[in-house]
Amino acid sequence: MLDDYLDDENADLNEYFSTDDKNDDSDTSADKKIKVIKVIFVILCLVLVGELIVYKYVLPSFSSPKISVTGLSSYTPEDFAEKLAPLNNANWFDFDVEQAAAVISNDAGIDSVVVEKHFPDKILIKVEERKPVAMIFLMENGISSALEIDRNGVIFPQHRTENLEDSYMPVISGLPVEYMAQGMRIPAKYRPLIEQIARIKSLPQQYFASVSEICVLPKDTGNYELALIPSQAKVKVLTDRSLNEEALKYMMIVLDVVNQLGSNVTEVDLRYGSVSYKTR
Repeated sequence: MLDDYLDDENADLNEYFSTDDKNDDSDTSADKKIKVIKVIFVILCLVLVGELIVYKYVLPSFSSPKISVTGLSSYTPEDFAEKLAPLNNANWFDFDVEQAAAVISNDAGIDSVVVEKHFPDKILIKVEERKPVAMIFLMENGISSALEIDRNGVIFPQHRTENLEDSYMPVISGLPVEYMAQGMRIPAKYRPLIEQIARIKSLPQQYFASVSEICVLPKDTGNYELALIPSQAKVKVLTDRSLNEEALKYMMIVLDVVNQLGSNVTEVDLRYGSVSYKTR
């Protein structure tokens, strides 16, 4: 009887430990499956992130860069695309910012330019155009061409789309300029005149709406005087080199008086602190 009892107990113990071993094997197998699933998930995530990086950053860098230009008023983005076309920049990495800046700066109408590369495919171009304050006309091969002058006396070709009549741009005649070259400035002697014109144009009043032409009259002494041609009267107004707001106001008052005298007045002289006029 005792032997039978012991045999039964041993059978129960063997069955118990056998069941625990099976449970341990099941848990180990489940853990392995979970680990495999996690590894596969991480690999898939890495693949997706890699594809995102390739398509969003790597591939765009090897395609034609996207060029953005800011600061334009007279030019258009197409103008700069045409200028940069000879550079043959096939991709972002090959784009030479220094060469691009040199090409754009070579345009006389551009005052300054900054070219920057932004990864992965953007080229930002910031330009500052020259702001004209006056105009001159030059004859070349029998053709008259309009050129503009900025406040520093730099001459550059007209490149504007707005209506010239709305900008009240005075025309200067008599300057000793016979040709136009890249970066050319008017002679130093006449640059104070341009500075005076720039100051007057910065005022809220549109004084040059009443002045169509400013004639430079050289003197034997090497200096010069001015003759102003009013836009609303066929009268030449002689004045000295001091072109300022007070001088223009004084000219307008004198012209109002002259207009009351009749239409025979052809010239008004405001030089030397007195007023005189000529008639036909």
